[in-house]
Formats: sequence, structure tokens, C-alpha cells
Amino acid sequence: MATIRDPNGLFDGLIADDAVLDRLHRKLAADAQSAGLLDVAYRTLDTPVGALLLAATPAGLVRVAYPNEDHDAVLSTLAQRISPRVLAAPARLDLAARELDEYFAGTRTQFDLPLDLRLTSGFRREVIEHLSAIGYGQRASYGTVAAAVGNPRAVRAVGSACAKNPLPVVIPCHRVVRGDGSIGQYVGGIAAKTALLTLEAA
Repeated sequence: MATIRDPNGLFDGLIADDAVLDRLHRKLAADAQSAGLLDVAYRTLDTPVGALLLAATPAGLVRVAYPNEDHDAVLSTLAQRISPRVLAAPARLDLAARELDEYFAGTRTQFDLPLDLRLTSGFRREVIEHLSAIGYGQRASYGTVAAAVGNPRAVRAVGSACAKNPLPVVIPCHRVVRGDGSIGQYVGGIAAKTALLTLEAA
């Protein structure tokens, strides 16, 4: 059960069944989508590396965020950079959620999702687009990636691009490591990066 809080005071204190609220929310999301008013849909997904925020536009998956990135802040940024029409609409993310579940279960080694890369541009986008060429279970150094995108001296810039990857896990920046073989930093934290590399090495 949940208590409704209405800023106008008309329904304040009314008790509504959680199932009713869930049904109303799903109807709102479906109506917004059919009317072309749902620019960014989102949901969260429980995974072995924490609850991931998934967000998608009609063009594809646009954001995956770890808990340490502050999901509310990420949603606020999406509202500013893409559209204020942001709504929890889990159904639009069903395919992404299913593929991520399969990945964490060890039954998927490659994602087949439409992606929206509008949150990255320039050199960072070149790096992000290259990362999917690093196969499941493989690793590449920051220097190797820099050379692959045509700028061998841009090792730090590659690190920055990986840190700003809008689609971690799906676009595998976790497979980029230091030249000495140590795993380096990661947007989701060292424990998450270690867990992903361990999963892929199994």
C-alpha cells in the first residue's frame, strides 16, 4: 500500500494499492510512448555489480549507469542533454535487461542492441566505437587503443574516454587495461571491473 501525496491537497492521504499504482504508471508510460511523448525511458536492473540504471531513447540504449554515478544525477543530466520527457518505462528496456541478464549468467558474449551514442562525440566517440572490437575475454592496453584510433600518443585521452563511456558493460571499456597488465581505473569501481574481467575469463 502507498499513501498518495497530492500537491493540490485533493487526494492527500488517500491509500492506494501498490498494484493499482503500478498499473496506473504502466498505463501512463504506454500512453506517453504511443503519443510520442516519451523521449527517454528508464529502469533499473539488479546485477552482480550493483543496480544498473538503463536508459533508452527511441533510437536505442543511450545510458548505462552504476550506482556510484548517482542515478538521480544521471537522469537529471539526460533531461538536460536530451529531453525533459523522461519516464520510468521498463518495457522499453526489456531487451537490454534480458541481454544483460544473459551476459551476467555467462550465456552471452556479445550485445545485439540498438545504441544511441549522442552523449559522446569527437575523439571520445572514436574510442567508444572502437571498444566493441575488443572481444569477449580479451584485453587491450590504453596505448593499443590509442594507436588503433590513429593517435598513439593519446593514452590519457583514451583513459578519459573510457571513464566517460555512457554505456559501460555494453560497450566494454572494462577490457581496457594498463600497459603493465594491471587493470587500471573504472567508472563502476575497481571491484566491478575485476568482477567483469573475472566473469569473462571463466
